[in-house]
Amino acid sequence: MNFFTKTMIKLHTLRWLLTWKKRNNHYPVPVKDNPKFMTPWDAAGIIPEGAVVGTSGLGGNQRCQAMYWAMRERFKTEGTPRDLTVVSVGGQGGRGKIPGTLEELAVKGLISRFITGHSETFRAQLKMADAGDLEVQILPQGTLTLLLRAQGEGKDYVINKAGVGTFLDPRTGRGTPLVPVDAEQLVEVQEDGQFKYRIPPVNAAVFSAPAADRKGNIYIKNCAVLCESLEIARAARRNGGKVIVNVGRIVKEGYDEIAIPAEDVDAVVYWPGTEQSATIKHRKHWDCLTLDSRKTEKEGLARIKVINDMLKVTPRRRPVDNVLSRLATYIFVQNARKGDHVDIGVGLPEEVSRLLYENGVLKDLTMINESGVFGGVAAPGVFFGAAVNPTEIVSSAEAFSRIYERLDWAILGALQVDSSGNVNVSKRGEAAANYVGPGGFIDLITNAKCLMFATSWGDRARFEVSEEGVTVTDKGRPKFIDNVDEITFNGEEALKNGQKVFYVTHTGAFQLTDKGMELIYIMPGIDLQKDILDASDMRIVLPESGAPEVVPDFVMTGEGFTMELPE
Repeated sequence: MNFFTKTMIKLHTLRWLLTWKKRNNHYPVPVKDNPKFMTPWDAAGIIPEGAVVGTSGLGGNQRCQAMYWAMRERFKTEGTPRDLTVVSVGGQGGRGKIPGTLEELAVKGLISRFITGHSETFRAQLKMADAGDLEVQILPQGTLTLLLRAQGEGKDYVINKAGVGTFLDPRTGRGTPLVPVDAEQLVEVQEDGQFKYRIPPVNAAVFSAPAADRKGNIYIKNCAVLCESLEIARAARRNGGKVIVNVGRIVKEGYDEIAIPAEDVDAVVYWPGTEQSATIKHRKHWDCLTLDSRKTEKEGLARIKVINDMLKVTPRRRPVDNVLSRLATYIFVQNARKGDHVDIGVGLPEEVSRLLYENGVLKDLTMINESGVFGGVAAPGVFFGAAVNPTEIVSSAEAFSRIYERLDWAILGALQVDSSGNVNVSKRGEAAANYVGPGGFIDLITNAKCLMFATSWGDRARFEVSEEGVTVTDKGRPKFIDNVDEITFNGEEALKNGQKVFYVTHTGAFQLTDKGMELIYIMPGIDLQKDILDASDMRIVLPESGAPEVVPDFVMTGEGFTMELPE
Protein backbone atom coordinates (compact mmCIF):
# COMPACT_ATOMS: atom_id res chain seq x y z
CA MET A 1 0.00 0.00 0.00
CA ASN A 2 1.41 3.39 -0.94
CA PHE A 3 1.67 6.36 1.40
CA PHE A 4 -1.14 8.30 -0.29
CA THR A 5 -3.69 5.47 0.02
CA LYS A 6 -2.76 4.85 3.65
CA THR A 7 -3.12 8.54 4.46
CA MET A 8 -6.52 8.73 2.77
CA ILE A 9 -7.78 5.73 4.78
CA LYS A 10 -6.56 7.35 7.99
CA LEU A 11 -8.38 10.58 7.08
CA HIS A 12 -11.49 8.54 6.24
CA THR A 13 -11.37 6.89 9.68
CA LEU A 14 -10.73 10.19 11.46
CA ARG A 15 -13.72 11.77 9.70
CA TRP A 16 -15.85 8.85 10.87
CA LEU A 17 -14.71 9.29 14.46
CA LEU A 18 -15.45 13.03 14.38
CA THR A 19 -18.94 12.57 12.92
CA TRP A 20 -20.05 9.22 14.35
CA LYS A 21 -22.77 10.86 16.49
CA LYS A 22 -24.19 12.82 13.56
CA ARG A 23 -27.81 11.91 12.81
CA ASN A 24 -31.09 13.26 11.55
CA ASN A 25 -34.23 11.43 12.60
CA HIS A 26 -36.21 13.50 10.10
CA TYR A 27 -33.90 13.10 7.11
CA PRO A 28 -35.89 14.13 4.01
CA VAL A 29 -37.65 11.33 2.17
CA PRO A 30 -36.11 11.02 -1.33
CA VAL A 31 -39.19 9.42 -2.95
CA LYS A 32 -42.23 11.64 -2.43
CA ASP A 33 -44.78 9.63 -4.40
CA ASN A 34 -44.36 6.32 -2.55
CA PRO A 35 -45.76 6.12 1.00
CA LYS A 36 -43.40 3.23 1.80
CA PHE A 37 -40.55 5.73 2.01
CA MET A 38 -40.43 7.22 5.50
CA THR A 39 -38.14 9.22 7.74
CA PRO A 40 -36.48 7.24 10.56
CA TRP A 41 -38.84 8.97 13.00
CA ASP A 42 -41.98 7.95 11.11
CA ALA A 43 -40.75 4.38 10.62
CA ALA A 44 -40.13 4.05 14.37
CA GLY A 45 -43.77 5.02 14.86
CA ILE A 46 -45.12 1.94 13.03
CA ILE A 47 -43.46 -0.50 15.46
CA PRO A 48 -46.26 -1.81 17.70
CA GLU A 49 -46.12 -1.62 21.49
CA GLY A 50 -44.79 -4.91 22.89
CA ALA A 51 -43.38 -5.98 19.53
CA VAL A 52 -40.75 -8.69 19.17
CA VAL A 53 -38.11 -6.95 17.05
CA GLY A 54 -35.66 -8.97 14.98
CA THR A 55 -32.35 -7.32 14.07
CA SER A 56 -29.48 -8.27 11.78
CA GLY A 57 -25.72 -7.71 11.78
CA LEU A 58 -22.46 -8.74 13.37
CA GLY A 59 -19.79 -6.56 14.95
CA GLY A 60 -19.22 -3.48 12.83
CA ASN A 61 -21.16 -4.89 9.89
CA GLN A 62 -24.69 -3.83 8.92
CA ARG A 63 -25.40 -1.39 11.76
CA CYS A 64 -28.89 0.06 11.49
CA GLN A 65 -27.99 3.21 13.41
CA ALA A 66 -30.56 5.53 11.80
CA MET A 67 -33.41 3.39 13.15
CA TYR A 68 -31.84 2.72 16.55
CA TRP A 69 -31.41 6.45 17.18
CA ALA A 70 -34.94 7.20 16.00
CA MET A 71 -36.51 4.45 18.13
CA ARG A 72 -34.69 5.70 21.22
CA GLU A 73 -35.52 9.38 20.75
CA ARG A 74 -39.13 8.79 19.71
CA PHE A 75 -39.66 6.70 22.84
CA LYS A 76 -38.15 9.42 25.02
CA THR A 77 -40.36 12.05 23.37
CA GLU A 78 -43.65 10.21 22.80
CA GLY A 79 -43.33 7.01 24.85
CA THR A 80 -43.52 4.77 21.79
CA PRO A 81 -42.44 2.19 20.73
CA ARG A 82 -42.26 0.57 24.17
CA ASP A 83 -41.95 -2.76 26.02
CA LEU A 84 -40.08 -4.33 23.13
CA THR A 85 -38.45 -7.74 23.02
CA VAL A 86 -35.28 -7.44 20.94
CA VAL A 87 -33.76 -10.50 19.24
CA SER A 88 -30.11 -9.99 18.29
CA VAL A 89 -28.24 -13.03 17.03
CA GLY A 90 -24.68 -11.66 17.04
CA GLY A 91 -22.76 -9.02 19.00
CA GLN A 92 -24.20 -5.77 17.63
CA GLY A 93 -23.34 -3.61 20.63
CA GLY A 94 -20.64 -0.95 20.96
CA ARG A 95 -19.15 -2.00 24.32
CA GLY A 96 -20.46 1.26 25.78
CA LYS A 97 -18.18 3.30 23.50
CA ILE A 98 -19.50 3.39 19.93
CA PRO A 99 -22.73 5.32 19.25
CA GLY A 100 -25.43 4.10 16.88
CA THR A 101 -25.38 0.45 17.90
CA LEU A 102 -28.16 -1.63 19.44
CA GLU A 103 -27.08 -0.20 22.79
CA GLU A 104 -29.13 2.88 21.84
CA LEU A 105 -32.23 0.81 22.68
CA ALA A 106 -31.08 0.15 26.27
CA VAL A 107 -33.65 2.47 27.86
CA LYS A 108 -36.00 1.41 30.64
CA GLY A 109 -39.47 1.05 29.21
CA LEU A 110 -38.31 0.94 25.61
CA ILE A 111 -37.16 -2.68 25.91
CA SER A 112 -38.18 -5.23 28.50
CA ARG A 113 -36.61 -8.43 27.14
CA PHE A 114 -33.40 -9.12 25.23
CA ILE A 115 -32.63 -12.42 23.47
CA THR A 116 -29.11 -12.91 22.11
CA GLY A 117 -26.29 -15.35 21.53
CA HIS A 118 -23.41 -13.00 22.36
CA SER A 119 -23.94 -10.47 25.15
CA GLU A 120 -20.47 -9.03 25.83
CA THR A 121 -20.73 -6.05 23.47
CA PHE A 122 -24.08 -4.94 24.95
CA ARG A 123 -22.74 -3.10 28.00
CA ALA A 124 -25.83 -0.89 28.34
CA GLN A 125 -28.25 -3.84 28.19
CA LEU A 126 -26.23 -5.79 30.77
CA LYS A 127 -26.24 -2.76 33.07
CA MET A 128 -30.04 -2.66 32.78
CA ALA A 129 -30.21 -6.37 33.58
CA ASP A 130 -28.12 -5.96 36.75
CA ALA A 131 -30.46 -3.15 37.83
CA GLY A 132 -33.45 -5.46 37.41
CA ASP A 133 -34.83 -3.52 34.44
CA LEU A 134 -34.30 -6.07 31.67
CA GLU A 135 -34.81 -9.79 31.14
CA VAL A 136 -31.91 -11.37 29.25
CA GLN A 137 -32.15 -14.76 27.53
CA ILE A 138 -29.09 -16.53 26.08
CA LEU A 139 -29.39 -19.00 23.20
CA PRO A 140 -26.76 -20.50 20.88
CA GLN A 141 -26.20 -18.09 18.01
CA GLY A 142 -26.61 -20.68 15.29
CA THR A 143 -29.77 -22.09 16.84
CA LEU A 144 -31.18 -18.55 16.97
CA THR A 145 -30.65 -18.12 13.24
CA LEU A 146 -32.36 -21.44 12.58
CA LEU A 147 -35.28 -20.38 14.79
CA LEU A 148 -35.69 -17.21 12.75
CA ARG A 149 -35.66 -19.26 9.55
CA ALA A 150 -38.19 -21.68 11.06
CA GLN A 151 -40.59 -18.83 11.89
CA GLY A 152 -40.46 -17.67 8.29
CA GLU A 153 -41.49 -21.21 7.31
CA GLY A 154 -44.39 -21.27 9.78
CA LYS A 155 -42.71 -23.28 12.56
CA ASP A 156 -42.18 -22.06 16.12
CA TYR A 157 -39.34 -24.29 17.31
CA VAL A 158 -36.07 -26.02 16.39
CA ILE A 159 -34.91 -29.39 17.71
CA ASN A 160 -31.18 -30.15 17.84
CA LYS A 161 -28.46 -31.40 20.18
CA ALA A 162 -26.68 -28.07 20.76
CA GLY A 163 -25.85 -27.52 24.42
CA VAL A 164 -25.94 -31.04 25.88
CA GLY A 165 -23.89 -31.04 29.08
CA THR A 166 -23.40 -27.26 29.02
CA PHE A 167 -24.97 -24.44 31.03
CA LEU A 168 -27.89 -24.51 28.55
CA ASP A 169 -28.81 -28.05 29.55
CA PRO A 170 -31.71 -27.66 32.07
CA ARG A 171 -30.70 -30.99 33.63
CA THR A 172 -27.31 -29.71 34.73
CA GLY A 173 -27.30 -25.95 34.09
CA ARG A 174 -29.57 -22.95 34.26
CA GLY A 175 -30.91 -23.17 30.71
CA THR A 176 -31.58 -20.04 28.65
CA PRO A 177 -32.42 -17.35 31.28
CA LEU A 178 -29.51 -15.18 32.40
CA VAL A 179 -31.44 -12.49 34.31
CA PRO A 180 -33.67 -13.20 36.13
CA VAL A 181 -32.82 -16.86 36.56
CA ASP A 182 -36.51 -17.76 37.01
CA ALA A 183 -37.56 -16.22 33.70
CA GLU A 184 -39.39 -18.29 31.10
CA GLN A 185 -37.32 -21.26 29.93
CA LEU A 186 -36.83 -21.29 26.14
CA VAL A 187 -35.34 -24.79 25.97
CA GLU A 188 -36.75 -28.16 26.97
CA VAL A 189 -35.28 -31.65 26.89
CA GLN A 190 -36.85 -34.15 24.51
CA GLU A 191 -37.21 -37.90 25.13
CA ASP A 192 -34.30 -38.66 22.80
CA GLY A 193 -32.00 -36.29 24.72
CA GLN A 194 -32.11 -33.51 22.14
CA PHE A 195 -33.33 -30.00 22.92
CA LYS A 196 -36.39 -28.13 21.71
CA TYR A 197 -35.62 -24.41 21.41
CA ARG A 198 -38.12 -21.63 20.78
CA ILE A 199 -38.40 -17.84 20.85
CA PRO A 200 -41.48 -15.59 20.77
CA PRO A 201 -42.87 -14.78 17.29
CA VAL A 202 -40.91 -11.97 15.63
CA ASN A 203 -43.41 -9.36 14.40
CA ALA A 204 -41.10 -6.47 13.52
CA ALA A 205 -37.93 -6.65 11.42
CA VAL A 206 -35.53 -3.70 11.57
CA PHE A 207 -32.31 -3.91 9.57
CA SER A 208 -30.16 -2.18 6.98
CA ALA A 209 -29.43 -3.10 3.36
CA PRO A 210 -27.33 -1.55 0.61
CA ALA A 211 -30.05 -0.16 -1.66
CA ALA A 212 -33.70 0.21 -2.67
CA ASP A 213 -35.36 1.31 -5.89
CA ARG A 214 -38.20 3.85 -6.03
CA LYS A 215 -40.84 1.10 -5.83
CA GLY A 216 -39.36 -0.12 -2.53
CA ASN A 217 -37.66 -3.29 -3.76
CA ILE A 218 -34.58 -4.11 -1.67
CA TYR A 219 -31.18 -5.03 -3.11
CA ILE A 220 -28.19 -6.62 -1.35
CA LYS A 221 -25.56 -6.11 -4.04
CA ASN A 222 -22.25 -4.90 -2.49
CA CYS A 223 -23.16 -5.93 1.03
CA ALA A 224 -20.33 -7.09 3.32
CA VAL A 225 -22.67 -9.47 5.18
CA LEU A 226 -26.26 -10.57 4.84
CA CYS A 227 -26.62 -12.11 8.32
CA GLU A 228 -30.28 -12.52 9.36
CA SER A 229 -31.89 -9.94 7.05
CA LEU A 230 -33.94 -12.34 4.93
CA GLU A 231 -34.94 -14.55 7.86
CA ILE A 232 -36.29 -11.75 10.06
CA ALA A 233 -38.13 -10.18 7.13
CA ARG A 234 -39.82 -13.49 6.31
CA ALA A 235 -40.59 -14.18 9.98
CA ALA A 236 -42.15 -10.75 10.51
CA ARG A 237 -44.21 -11.08 7.34
CA ARG A 238 -45.36 -14.62 8.24
CA ASN A 239 -46.30 -13.41 11.75
CA GLY A 240 -48.33 -10.47 10.42
CA GLY A 241 -45.77 -7.86 11.49
CA LYS A 242 -43.80 -4.95 10.05
CA VAL A 243 -40.65 -4.94 7.91
CA ILE A 244 -38.52 -1.78 8.08
CA VAL A 245 -35.38 -1.52 5.93
CA ASN A 246 -32.80 1.25 6.24
CA VAL A 247 -30.84 1.73 2.99
CA GLY A 248 -27.83 3.76 1.96
CA ARG A 249 -28.59 4.18 -1.75
CA ILE A 250 -31.54 4.73 -4.07
CA VAL A 251 -31.03 2.89 -7.37
CA LYS A 252 -32.94 2.22 -10.58
CA GLU A 253 -35.28 -0.74 -10.77
CA GLY A 254 -33.41 -3.78 -12.08
CA TYR A 255 -30.14 -2.65 -10.49
CA ASP A 256 -29.64 -6.26 -9.44
CA GLU A 257 -31.67 -9.30 -8.50
CA ILE A 258 -34.36 -8.27 -6.00
CA ALA A 259 -33.63 -9.65 -2.52
CA ILE A 260 -36.90 -8.54 -0.86
CA PRO A 261 -39.81 -7.41 -3.06
CA ALA A 262 -41.58 -4.15 -2.29
CA GLU A 263 -44.81 -5.91 -1.32
CA ASP A 264 -42.97 -7.49 1.63
CA VAL A 265 -41.63 -4.15 2.90
CA ASP A 266 -43.64 -1.74 5.06
CA ALA A 267 -41.09 1.07 5.34
CA VAL A 268 -37.95 2.09 3.46
CA VAL A 269 -35.74 4.52 5.36
CA TYR A 270 -33.05 6.24 3.31
CA TRP A 271 -30.09 7.73 5.15
CA PRO A 272 -26.80 8.51 3.38
CA GLY A 273 -24.76 7.54 6.45
CA THR A 274 -25.92 3.90 6.33
CA GLU A 275 -22.84 1.71 6.55
CA GLN A 276 -21.66 -1.30 4.59
CA SER A 277 -19.23 -2.02 7.43
CA ALA A 278 -17.46 -0.09 10.19
CA THR A 279 -16.56 3.43 8.98
CA ILE A 280 -17.54 2.53 5.36
CA LYS A 281 -20.78 3.88 3.87
CA HIS A 282 -22.78 2.05 1.22
CA ARG A 283 -22.59 5.02 -1.14
CA LYS A 284 -18.79 4.67 -1.04
CA HIS A 285 -18.54 0.95 -0.41
CA TRP A 286 -15.29 -0.99 -0.43
CA ASP A 287 -15.35 -3.55 -3.20
CA CYS A 288 -12.77 -5.74 -1.42
CA LEU A 289 -15.53 -6.74 1.05
CA THR A 290 -17.92 -7.72 -1.75
CA LEU A 291 -18.30 -10.42 -4.37
CA ASP A 292 -17.03 -8.00 -7.02
CA SER A 293 -13.59 -7.16 -5.63
CA ARG A 294 -11.00 -5.67 -7.97
CA LYS A 295 -8.26 -5.71 -5.33
CA THR A 296 -5.85 -8.39 -4.19
CA GLU A 297 -6.31 -10.04 -0.82
CA LYS A 298 -3.04 -8.48 0.31
CA GLU A 299 -4.28 -4.98 -0.54
CA GLY A 300 -7.66 -5.54 1.09
CA LEU A 301 -6.09 -6.83 4.31
CA ALA A 302 -3.71 -3.87 4.36
CA ARG A 303 -6.62 -1.42 4.10
CA ILE A 304 -8.45 -3.14 6.97
CA LYS A 305 -5.30 -3.13 9.10
CA VAL A 306 -5.01 0.65 8.85
CA ILE A 307 -8.51 1.10 10.30
CA ASN A 308 -8.11 -1.57 12.99
CA ASP A 309 -4.78 -0.03 14.06
CA MET A 310 -6.32 3.44 14.29
CA LEU A 311 -9.30 2.19 16.29
CA LYS A 312 -7.02 0.00 18.46
CA VAL A 313 -9.42 -2.94 18.32
CA THR A 314 -6.91 -5.66 17.52
CA PRO A 315 -4.42 -6.64 20.22
CA ARG A 316 -0.72 -6.15 19.63
CA ARG A 317 0.73 -9.63 19.36
CA ARG A 318 3.87 -10.58 21.28
CA PRO A 319 6.63 -12.90 20.06
CA VAL A 320 5.32 -15.65 22.35
CA ASP A 321 1.86 -15.34 20.70
CA ASN A 322 3.50 -16.02 17.36
CA VAL A 323 5.09 -19.17 18.79
CA LEU A 324 1.71 -20.34 20.11
CA SER A 325 0.09 -19.66 16.73
CA ARG A 326 2.76 -21.63 14.88
CA LEU A 327 2.35 -24.57 17.26
CA ALA A 328 -1.43 -24.51 16.77
CA THR A 329 -0.99 -24.35 12.99
CA TYR A 330 1.57 -27.18 13.12
CA ILE A 331 -0.83 -29.44 15.07
CA PHE A 332 -3.71 -28.52 12.80
CA VAL A 333 -1.81 -29.36 9.61
CA GLN A 334 -0.66 -32.68 11.11
CA ASN A 335 -4.29 -33.69 11.69
CA ALA A 336 -6.30 -31.95 8.95
CA ARG A 337 -6.82 -32.94 5.32
CA LYS A 338 -7.31 -31.06 2.08
CA GLY A 339 -10.95 -30.13 1.57
CA ASP A 340 -11.77 -29.98 5.30
CA HIS A 341 -14.54 -27.56 6.32
CA VAL A 342 -13.06 -25.22 8.96
CA ASP A 343 -14.37 -22.41 11.19
CA ILE A 344 -11.88 -20.11 12.93
CA GLY A 345 -12.90 -17.85 15.82
CA VAL A 346 -11.66 -14.48 17.08
CA GLY A 347 -8.54 -13.73 19.15
CA LEU A 348 -5.53 -16.03 18.97
CA PRO A 349 -7.31 -18.35 16.51
CA GLU A 350 -7.22 -15.45 14.01
CA GLU A 351 -3.42 -15.75 14.06
CA VAL A 352 -3.76 -19.37 12.99
CA SER A 353 -5.90 -18.18 10.09
CA ARG A 354 -3.20 -15.68 9.15
CA LEU A 355 -0.50 -18.37 9.12
CA LEU A 356 -2.65 -20.72 7.06
CA TYR A 357 -3.16 -17.89 4.56
CA GLU A 358 0.52 -16.97 4.44
CA ASN A 359 1.45 -20.63 3.88
CA GLY A 360 -1.06 -21.03 1.08
CA VAL A 361 -3.06 -23.59 3.05
CA LEU A 362 -6.38 -21.70 3.11
CA LYS A 363 -6.92 -22.40 -0.58
CA ASP A 364 -7.05 -26.13 0.21
CA LEU A 365 -9.76 -25.71 2.86
CA THR A 366 -13.43 -24.77 2.84
CA MET A 367 -13.58 -21.91 5.31
CA ILE A 368 -16.85 -21.50 7.22
CA ASN A 369 -17.95 -18.15 8.64
CA GLU A 370 -20.97 -17.94 10.96
CA SER A 371 -22.05 -14.68 9.35
CA GLY A 372 -22.53 -16.46 6.00
CA VAL A 373 -19.46 -15.08 4.24
CA PHE A 374 -17.40 -17.78 2.51
CA GLY A 375 -14.08 -17.78 0.71
CA GLY A 376 -11.39 -15.13 0.67
CA VAL A 377 -9.69 -14.27 3.95
CA ALA A 378 -11.69 -13.61 7.13
CA ALA A 379 -11.52 -9.95 8.13
CA PRO A 380 -10.24 -9.32 11.67
CA GLY A 381 -11.02 -6.71 14.31
CA VAL A 382 -14.01 -4.43 13.88
CA PHE A 383 -14.71 -6.08 10.51
CA PHE A 384 -15.14 -9.57 12.02
CA GLY A 385 -17.85 -11.41 10.12
CA ALA A 386 -16.85 -9.97 6.74
CA ALA A 387 -14.06 -11.24 4.49
CA VAL A 388 -11.61 -9.85 1.98
CA ASN A 389 -12.45 -11.09 -1.52
CA PRO A 390 -15.27 -13.45 -0.49
CA THR A 391 -16.56 -15.91 -3.06
CA GLU A 392 -20.05 -16.36 -1.59
CA ILE A 393 -22.32 -14.41 0.77
CA VAL A 394 -25.37 -16.20 2.16
CA SER A 395 -27.53 -15.72 5.26
CA SER A 396 -26.24 -16.76 8.67
CA ALA A 397 -29.04 -19.35 8.86
CA GLU A 398 -27.75 -20.92 5.65
CA ALA A 399 -24.22 -20.87 7.07
CA PHE A 400 -25.28 -22.68 10.23
CA SER A 401 -27.35 -25.15 8.21
CA ARG A 402 -24.11 -26.05 6.43
CA ILE A 403 -22.29 -26.28 9.76
CA TYR A 404 -24.90 -28.75 11.00
CA GLU A 405 -24.39 -30.77 7.82
CA ARG A 406 -20.59 -30.80 7.91
CA LEU A 407 -17.86 -29.22 10.02
CA ASP A 408 -14.47 -30.90 10.22
CA TRP A 409 -12.65 -28.35 12.38
CA ALA A 410 -13.37 -25.47 14.73
CA ILE A 411 -10.43 -23.43 16.04
CA LEU A 412 -11.60 -21.33 18.99
CA GLY A 413 -10.48 -19.44 22.07
CA ALA A 414 -11.10 -20.14 25.78
CA LEU A 415 -11.45 -18.27 29.08
CA GLN A 416 -10.94 -21.37 31.26
CA VAL A 417 -10.12 -25.06 30.76
CA ASP A 418 -10.41 -27.78 33.40
CA SER A 419 -9.36 -31.31 34.32
CA SER A 420 -12.22 -32.88 32.35
CA GLY A 421 -11.40 -30.88 29.23
CA ASN A 422 -14.41 -28.62 29.83
CA VAL A 423 -14.11 -25.10 28.42
CA ASN A 424 -15.68 -21.85 29.59
CA VAL A 425 -15.95 -19.06 27.04
CA SER A 426 -19.20 -17.52 28.26
CA LYS A 427 -18.68 -16.28 31.84
CA ARG A 428 -15.96 -13.90 33.07
CA GLY A 429 -17.40 -13.35 36.53
CA GLU A 430 -20.55 -12.83 38.55
CA ALA A 431 -23.37 -10.46 37.48
CA ALA A 432 -24.67 -9.88 33.99
CA ALA A 433 -22.07 -7.17 33.37
CA ASN A 434 -19.39 -9.89 33.27
CA TYR A 435 -21.27 -12.21 30.97
CA VAL A 436 -19.87 -12.88 27.50
CA GLY A 437 -22.32 -15.37 26.06
CA PRO A 438 -21.42 -18.32 23.83
CA GLY A 439 -22.07 -16.74 20.42
CA GLY A 440 -21.91 -19.52 17.84
CA PHE A 441 -19.45 -21.51 19.98
CA ILE A 442 -21.97 -24.13 21.15
CA ASP A 443 -23.26 -24.84 17.66
CA LEU A 444 -19.68 -25.18 16.43
CA ILE A 445 -18.43 -27.51 19.18
CA THR A 446 -21.55 -29.62 18.79
CA ASN A 447 -20.86 -30.31 15.12
CA ALA A 448 -17.07 -30.20 14.66
CA LYS A 449 -15.28 -33.52 14.27
CA CYS A 450 -12.05 -31.95 15.52
CA LEU A 451 -11.60 -29.04 17.91
CA MET A 452 -8.68 -26.83 18.82
CA PHE A 453 -8.68 -24.23 21.59
CA ALA A 454 -5.91 -21.64 21.35
CA THR A 455 -5.51 -19.64 24.55
CA SER A 456 -3.02 -18.10 26.94
CA TRP A 457 -1.63 -20.36 29.68
CA GLY A 458 -2.62 -17.75 32.27
CA ASP A 459 -4.67 -14.58 32.39
CA ARG A 460 -2.21 -11.65 32.10
CA ALA A 461 0.68 -14.13 32.11
CA ARG A 462 3.99 -12.87 30.73
CA PHE A 463 6.71 -14.66 28.82
CA GLU A 464 10.04 -14.03 27.20
CA VAL A 465 11.23 -15.74 24.04
CA SER A 466 14.95 -16.29 23.44
CA GLU A 467 17.19 -18.70 21.56
CA GLU A 468 16.88 -21.07 24.52
CA GLY A 469 13.07 -21.11 24.32
CA VAL A 470 10.18 -19.70 26.35
CA THR A 471 10.58 -18.37 29.89
CA VAL A 472 7.64 -17.63 32.20
CA THR A 473 8.23 -14.25 33.86
CA ASP A 474 4.75 -13.95 35.42
CA LYS A 475 2.33 -16.90 35.47
CA GLY A 476 -0.66 -14.58 35.91
CA ARG A 477 -3.99 -15.99 37.06
CA PRO A 478 -4.35 -19.67 36.08
CA LYS A 479 -6.76 -20.40 33.23
CA PHE A 480 -6.19 -24.16 33.37
CA ILE A 481 -7.96 -25.16 36.59
CA ASP A 482 -9.73 -28.09 38.23
CA ASN A 483 -13.30 -26.97 37.44
CA VAL A 484 -14.44 -24.18 35.11
CA ASP A 485 -16.92 -21.57 36.35
CA GLU A 486 -19.37 -22.42 33.57
CA ILE A 487 -19.38 -25.26 31.05
CA THR A 488 -19.72 -24.00 27.48
CA PHE A 489 -17.96 -27.08 26.06
CA ASN A 490 -18.29 -30.46 27.75
CA GLY A 491 -15.21 -32.66 27.43
CA GLU A 492 -16.98 -35.84 28.51
CA GLU A 493 -19.62 -35.37 25.80
CA ALA A 494 -16.86 -34.79 23.23
CA LEU A 495 -15.18 -38.08 24.12
CA LYS A 496 -18.53 -39.89 23.89
CA ASN A 497 -19.01 -38.42 20.42
CA GLY A 498 -15.52 -39.41 19.25
CA GLN A 499 -14.32 -35.84 18.75
CA LYS A 500 -10.59 -35.10 18.64
CA VAL A 501 -9.76 -32.14 20.93
CA PHE A 502 -6.53 -30.12 21.31
CA TYR A 503 -5.64 -27.21 23.63
CA VAL A 504 -2.69 -25.02 22.62
CA THR A 505 -1.02 -22.58 25.03
CA HIS A 506 2.16 -20.55 25.45
CA THR A 507 3.76 -23.37 27.42
CA GLY A 508 2.75 -26.34 25.26
CA ALA A 509 -0.25 -28.29 24.03
CA PHE A 510 -2.71 -30.82 25.47
CA GLN A 511 -4.99 -33.41 23.93
CA LEU A 512 -8.15 -34.67 25.60
CA THR A 513 -7.99 -38.46 26.05
CA ASP A 514 -9.90 -41.12 27.98
CA LYS A 515 -7.19 -40.78 30.64
CA GLY A 516 -7.63 -37.02 30.91
CA MET A 517 -5.78 -33.90 29.75
CA GLU A 518 -2.58 -35.27 28.26
CA LEU A 519 0.35 -32.91 27.75
CA ILE A 520 1.58 -33.79 24.25
CA TYR A 521 3.95 -30.85 23.52
CA ILE A 522 6.11 -28.63 25.71
CA MET A 523 7.92 -25.48 24.67
CA PRO A 524 11.73 -25.55 24.97
CA GLY A 525 12.77 -23.55 28.03
CA ILE A 526 9.62 -24.46 29.98
CA ASP A 527 10.19 -26.36 33.23
CA LEU A 528 7.64 -29.18 33.27
CA GLN A 529 7.36 -29.34 37.05
CA LYS A 530 7.58 -25.65 37.98
CA ASP A 531 5.89 -23.98 35.01
CA ILE A 532 3.14 -26.50 34.27
CA LEU A 533 2.47 -29.16 36.91
CA ASP A 534 2.96 -26.89 39.94
CA ALA A 535 1.44 -23.84 38.27
CA SER A 536 -1.96 -25.39 37.51
CA ASP A 537 -4.75 -26.97 39.54
CA MET A 538 -5.77 -28.93 36.47
CA ARG A 539 -5.04 -32.64 36.69
CA ILE A 540 -2.50 -33.30 33.97
CA VAL A 541 -1.67 -36.65 32.38
CA LEU A 542 1.77 -37.29 30.90
CA PRO A 543 2.38 -39.51 27.84
CA GLU A 544 3.31 -43.14 28.39
CA SER A 545 6.94 -42.19 27.65
CA GLY A 546 6.82 -39.96 30.75
CA ALA A 547 7.63 -36.76 28.88
CA PRO A 548 5.83 -34.66 26.26
CA GLU A 549 7.42 -33.99 22.88
CA VAL A 550 9.51 -30.80 22.69
CA VAL A 551 8.20 -28.26 20.18
CA PRO A 552 10.46 -28.31 17.06
CA ASP A 553 12.91 -25.46 16.47
CA PHE A 554 11.29 -24.32 13.22
CA VAL A 555 8.01 -23.84 15.10
CA MET A 556 9.81 -21.85 17.78
CA THR A 557 11.75 -19.57 15.45
CA GLY A 558 9.53 -19.49 12.39
CA GLU A 559 12.58 -20.12 10.19
CA GLY A 560 11.64 -22.59 7.49
CA PHE A 561 8.09 -22.73 8.83
CA THR A 562 6.14 -23.97 5.83
CA MET A 563 2.99 -26.04 6.00
CA GLU A 564 1.21 -28.27 3.50
CA LEU A 565 -1.92 -30.34 3.99
CA PRO A 566 -1.96 -34.05 3.14
CA GLU A 567 -4.58 -35.33 0.70
